[in-house]
Amino acid sequence: MGAWLRNAKPYLLLLAVQFGSAGMFIFAMDAIKKGMSHYVFIVYRNAIASITLSPFAFVLERKVRPKMTVRVFSEIMALAFFEIILDQCFALLGMKLTSASFLSAVMNSAPSITFVLAVILKLEHMKIKEVACQAKMIGTAVTFGGTLLMALYKGPIVSFVRSSSSHHAAQADQNVTGNHWVIGTCFLLIGCAGFSMFYILQAITLRKYPAEMSLATWVCFIGALQSSVVAFFAERHHPHAWSLGWDTRLFAPAYAGIVTSGVQYYIQGMVIKTMGPVIVTAFNPLRMIIVTAMACIILSEQLYLGSIVGAIVVVVGLYAVVWGKSKENKARMPATENSLQNQQQLPVTAPRKDNNCNKIVHGDETGDEEATVSETTSQGK
Repeated sequence: MGAWLRNAKPYLLLLAVQFGSAGMFIFAMDAIKKGMSHYVFIVYRNAIASITLSPFAFVLERKVRPKMTVRVFSEIMALAFFEIILDQCFALLGMKLTSASFLSAVMNSAPSITFVLAVILKLEHMKIKEVACQAKMIGTAVTFGGTLLMALYKGPIVSFVRSSSSHHAAQADQNVTGNHWVIGTCFLLIGCAGFSMFYILQAITLRKYPAEMSLATWVCFIGALQSSVVAFFAERHHPHAWSLGWDTRLFAPAYAGIVTSGVQYYIQGMVIKTMGPVIVTAFNPLRMIIVTAMACIILSEQLYLGSIVGAIVVVVGLYAVVWGKSKENKARMPATENSLQNQQQLPVTAPRKDNNCNKIVHGDETGDEEATVSETTSQGK
């Protein structure tokens, strides 16, 4: 029994992570439905995350944290912009115009978008004749096709759970999807692009500032300042938007800051340290299923046939990309093992969006940037 539990521990931890991440989507959507501004939600979330992470970063990384430089600080500013402003702001705005289950499905396309951006920025080279590269290219095309299907084709409503408010929720959801479904999908894709840019720049920044938890704290702190400026102008005519209530308007940002940007990322870091980033990405579709089930039961969201079919297509594309990355990782396994043996950093990384801030695993610090980006982008959001 002890051996079985020890072997199953990483998978049980990943299962708990998916439930924790799914809870953030549900609580955030419920808070927004109760009138909380998504701009204000992001400010409170990152402020709480920075307060939560700072004491651990100060104590645990005091021996490995390098001196802050102007260049590193400027990159942290850019990281905060990509992750907090582009990713979190546009993701929540897109979720507001669509649904929590739709957001969780579209976010599975993040690894494919990261692959495309890495190729454009020449951080990853295309080797067309290799099977791994072909799998990533096909998976990327399939993922985008599934996202396009979800955006343009709704189809009939598929109802699994009916509640007393399901009829009214269906009418409201029909109006929202009819007017803003495509716009919401565009916002979600912008969020995915911001998340992907965050991953790419994070891989580069951690070469100069190899203190993952400290970097996470800085990103959340700077992101809270940046998002507060955005929220101030967005809600300048609604000062009451900053008020909190004794419900999910208080619990949701606290949960997102502590659980999603704290406990969840530490667990992911431990699993990635021992099993690699591919296994974490492979569990991401489970979050989509959990979010969909919880959204139907708790939020009375309506599912459309187009969303279900498109989500399945996106997951197929995701696993194709993951499989391609897995083959590339096996090809460079000796170099990665040597790097991990010499690595002195903590097994946690800078946060990202499910939830918002994620973890990375270093490639060989003396190697090229392609190795690092290829490993980090396979984690998903």
